[in-house]
Amino acid sequence: MRELDPLLHSQLRLAVVSLLLSVEEADFSYLKDKTQATSGNLSVQIDKLSEAGYIEVKKEIVGKKPRTSCRLTDKGRDALKEYVESLKEYLGKLIS
Repeated sequence: MRELDPLLHSQLRLAVVSLLLSVEEADFSYLKDKTQATSGNLSVQIDKLSEAGYIEVKKEIVGKKPRTSCRLTDKGRDALKEYVESLKEYLGKLIS
């Protein structure tokens, strides 16, 4: 059986990548609201996904406020697809 991607096996990181799959980009506030994560935890998980190349993070100043936005990369999209296929394989063996 294939190994599950440990980076995506975290509930919060999987939630972030899944949310980004359905939008072009999302800002930090949106991700925080949808995941119900704390700012600190979400920030750490976004950094991990960014370091792996699964997401791109853009930091800018809008008006006088900082804005952090994220978007899923092709590498992240491929990793999520592989993760889902691995889960299907695991579940298929359990059901058989």
